[in-house]
Amino acid sequence: MIRMYHNPACGTSRNVLALIRNAGVEPDVIEYIKSPPDRATLIALLSAMNMAPRQLLRRKGTPYDELGLDDATVSDDALLDAMLAHPILIERPIVVTEYGTRLCRPSEAVLDILPQRQRGPFRKEDGDVVIDAQNRRVR
Repeated sequence: MIRMYHNPACGTSRNVLALIRNAGVEPDVIEYIKSPPDRATLIALLSAMNMAPRQLLRRKGTPYDELGLDDATVSDDALLDAMLAHPILIERPIVVTEYGTRLCRPSEAVLDILPQRQRGPFRKEDGDVVIDAQNRRVR
């Protein structure tokens, strides 16, 4: 099973979802803005990605600056609290497969943890070719 923490308003997240589907898999999609992970799940995701909370913080389009999260003295617990209170602070997309858990930025990072190969050519929304007509990874 593949689980994806997805924000449909994010182009990278949409590209990752399309790459997963291009491999012939329909993932369990969690729109984490509407259904945020609980603290234990967020900690487990961070651990699986070998990341600290600060590494998973998103700045753009979030209350990051308003909350003073750029202050290096803000503790990991406080950062987790902020992410749970404001899920938009969680960088996306996060994909969980049997081959690993990854923050898929850039979107091609998902290819390293998918159980199946791509079934055909793939272009990102912006037109960049990721999988060519011979089913080879370009990027």
